[in-house]
Order: sequence, then structure tokens, then C-alpha cells
Amino acid sequence: EGADFIYTDVWVSMGEAKEKWAERIALLRDYQVNSKMMQLTGNPEVKFLHCLPAFHDDQTTLGKKMAEEFGLHGGMEVTDEVFESAASIVFDQAENRMHTIKAVMVATLSK
Repeated sequence: EGADFIYTDVWVSMGEAKEKWAERIALLRDYQVNSKMMQLTGNPEVKFLHCLPAFHDDQTTLGKKMAEEFGLHGGMEVTDEVFESAASIVFDQAENRMHTIKAVMVATLSK
């Protein structure tokens, strides 16, 4: 309640042992960022952040597998509804990350 930002990350990482997926998903399922979570903040201006890539739909091979195997239709760590909403600033966040990396490289390589 009262949050200005909700930030999540993927529940399973690329290259991670598939045996861990079921355990991890079972532990994190209740923390999926969805419209209910966004509303629970009580803040109509709340923003959603994610470091990307996000499993927000079943349009990728892995997303489809997760949906079928674990019943995660509509998204894993975030629903497609939230990911594609006006509250989502994930692409601005990703662009800013690129500029930050460039600035750090200039600062460290120019010394």
C-alpha cells in the first residue's frame, strides 16, 4: 500500500536448471504483478518496472511452455495486462540503462 513503483524480475533465469523452475514458481506465484497488485497500492499513478526480458505472455517458445506446464496463462512474473499498460515504463527504463552504461564506460575508460 502506498507504493509509487512496483519492480519485479524474472522468476527463472536463462540457463538455470529446469528442475528449479517448479520450486521457484511455486514460491513466487503469489507475488505476480497483476492489476490487483497495482490497485492494492492505492496509487492511481503507480508505475511498473522490470529489468527485461519479461515473461508476460505466451508468445515466445519459453512463455508458451511455462503457460502450459505451470498454468501461467497471461504471464509469469507480470501479466501482459500490466506489462502493456500505461503504468509500465519498462522500455524507458531499458533505454535509460543503455545511457547509464555508456556514461560509466566513458568515465572509467577516459582516466
